[in-house]
Amino acid sequence: MKIELKEITIEKLTEGFLDNAEQGVVAYGGKLDIRPPYQREFIYKDKQRDAVIDSVRKDFPLNVMYWAVRNDGDYEVIDGQQRTLSMCQYVNGDFSITGLAFHNLQDDQQKQILDYKLMVYFCSGTDSEKLDWFKTINIAGEEHTNQELRNAVYAGPWTADAKRYFSKTGCPAYGLASDYLKGTAIRQEYLETAIKWHAGATSAGTIEEYMSKHQQDESATPLWAYFQQVIAWVKATFPEHRREMKGVDWGALYNQFKDKEFDTDKLEKHVAELMMDDDVTKKSGIYPYVLDGEERHLNIRAFTLNMKRTAYERQNGVCVKCKKKFAFEEMEGDHVKPWHEGGKTNAANCQMLCKEDNRRKSGK
Repeated sequence: MKIELKEITIEKLTEGFLDNAEQGVVAYGGKLDIRPPYQREFIYKDKQRDAVIDSVRKDFPLNVMYWAVRNDGDYEVIDGQQRTLSMCQYVNGDFSITGLAFHNLQDDQQKQILDYKLMVYFCSGTDSEKLDWFKTINIAGEEHTNQELRNAVYAGPWTADAKRYFSKTGCPAYGLASDYLKGTAIRQEYLETAIKWHAGATSAGTIEEYMSKHQQDESATPLWAYFQQVIAWVKATFPEHRREMKGVDWGALYNQFKDKEFDTDKLEKHVAELMMDDDVTKKSGIYPYVLDGEERHLNIRAFTLNMKRTAYERQNGVCVKCKKKFAFEEMEGDHVKPWHEGGKTNAANCQMLCKEDNRRKSGK
């Protein structure tokens, strides 16, 4: 890869700045693509964005930026997208700092900003070399998420179309399912979740394998259609919405149970009872539990040290199963009446078993 260091003024950088959903985000007289396919959305918080402009106004140096030289002679940002957008948006009048937008500044203050010199590495090479640079250079201070890196590696028509549904602020996935998903669309967490779910439904393997398989597909409509089916199933199966539903692995549950009929009223009653059970410490686990009956989803409250010590003394250190005497540290607390049969996690319902007997009982 050929690398050449150049000085670019902010005035030259911001010429022809355009942020348009159809035409993309460009600057530098329309020759710089600020958001090529592998780049993420603008994620700087106001404080970070303002710090860029403050550094410029004080003539403090910004970190060097990297542009890739395209075959047609235009450029695309490899590293420095967030800083570039901050400067372009400020000069464009999109935001103000301490009540002062760019057009509110005195002429000499505006000139100082426009004359500020940025250090930019112009990098010429193959697409794979540009992606390698993108993955290894992280100067701007915001670490890329795993899915942002995947979008870079598997950039293509499919990824671009998928981002339309899952990756924008206020995207269709947000409007449909923000109450059921953790993370944010803009950091690609919605897209990551959707791919993971669909990969599980189609036996496509990992997220990487799924994206590799579909990289050159023109449309991500099958993924979007599947995602809508998952959310529709969730809303039909559990019509009473609760905040604990956020982040449940709904796709895995849909893949396993979509063809099974449930009595939604009975499910709702069961969910409500478990929500009020103090022994259930992981409330989000209630939803998979009422479908598959596996207690591991719930993180049932453990017996306290005092509860176990009380039971140990009551038993004189003798395991109630094998009738042998053990040291306290060699035993574990167990429910006399199982939790799923209504037994509570309290001293009266605690018995001490040797570790071997407790493991044997738990494995049944």
